[in-house]
Amino acid sequence: MEFIYSLINMMAEMAPYLLFGFLVAGVLYAFVPGKFYRNHLSRPGAWAVIKAALIGVPLPLCSCGVLPTAVSLRRNGASRGASTSFLIATPQTGVDSIAATYSLLGPAFAIIRPVAALVTAFIGGMLVNREDKACKVSCDMEVDTIDAPSSDSFAGKIKDALRYGFVEMIQNIGKWLIIGLVIAAAITVFIPDGFFTFFAEYPLLSMIAVVVVAVPMYVCSTGSIPIALSLMLKGLSPGAAFVLLMAGPAANFASIIIVGKSLGKKAAAIYLGTIVIGAIAIGMCIDYLMPRDWFTMPMMAGHANCHLQIGLFPGICSVLLIILLINALVRKYKQNKSERNKSEKMENQQTIIVKGMTCGHCKAMVEKNLAKLPGVESVTVDLASGETKIQGQPDPAAVKEVIEDLGFSIG
Repeated sequence: MEFIYSLINMMAEMAPYLLFGFLVAGVLYAFVPGKFYRNHLSRPGAWAVIKAALIGVPLPLCSCGVLPTAVSLRRNGASRGASTSFLIATPQTGVDSIAATYSLLGPAFAIIRPVAALVTAFIGGMLVNREDKACKVSCDMEVDTIDAPSSDSFAGKIKDALRYGFVEMIQNIGKWLIIGLVIAAAITVFIPDGFFTFFAEYPLLSMIAVVVVAVPMYVCSTGSIPIALSLMLKGLSPGAAFVLLMAGPAANFASIIIVGKSLGKKAAAIYLGTIVIGAIAIGMCIDYLMPRDWFTMPMMAGHANCHLQIGLFPGICSVLLIILLINALVRKYKQNKSERNKSEKMENQQTIIVKGMTCGHCKAMVEKNLAKLPGVESVTVDLASGETKIQGQPDPAAVKEVIEDLGFSIG
């Protein structure tokens, strides 16, 4: 039962802040046009890099979601430096993860995360700008855009904001949030207290170990929060936990590969190096230069996770978040199933042109007789054009034989 209690307590702590973050995310999506981002990132130089970082920090996009957005910005005229800055800043934070960080890890982490994202994004963007003349890369990827919905009315924008924030956003990060909470609860319950105290005298070694684990895996900025808290409760230093918070969401193999293809290999190396070196450098500053008292709040709160301690408002928010998670995941499952069915139908459908049909009786005879063939699921005939769509996988020779026996031909 301790595992369940720990899981419920963590969700109750995060739920009010997550719901607020999802709402703000929806408002940003519905009320800020996509061209705003492109218009401010197209010029080379430091100012475009700074604006890209400032725009990216509050946007609630994970490292997967930010890739098509950043490449789209590049294709619409954003400089390579600005695109890299956006790529580094955006997945590390977001209005939802900043709020959730405050709820579980306290104000110090909640402030340091966006500041670190801004600093590393600026450094990475400026380094890429220096290489811009030496490395010219064309982008031939097909990507989505970040344009806001086309609703003109205020009521329509509100509807779009709610749909994006509480349905689409939760569809995007819901699975990873659940995985993060489950992993965090498992760490809290099953790993002995003080397990990571071995690394207490070797903070740099612990940070390198975290990087080795964090870079290959995928974890969203929100899902990484409970994992970081659980590791801290088991003895991991705040600086090493911060490395997980920064490197986990911002860098994974998929991101590195796509950045390399769209912005160039040098830009990909700068992108990864800035994240890793920046995370370790800031982690070292946390452990050696900042008061440990700033990071003790989550440590003190976490020891109560073996018993249920939920207030009325967090409880209501938790129930609402669970309902939204179930709704979003069910919707996503249905969408995926519908897309698979549609794809299967497209694969199992063949179209032929039947010549010689002159009336509705001809059309009916073709449909009726083709439908009798083994492997045929349905037949639709357009009399005017002769276009005949056969759903299924019948023998082509048998189809031709039926058509010719009826006195028609295949064009």
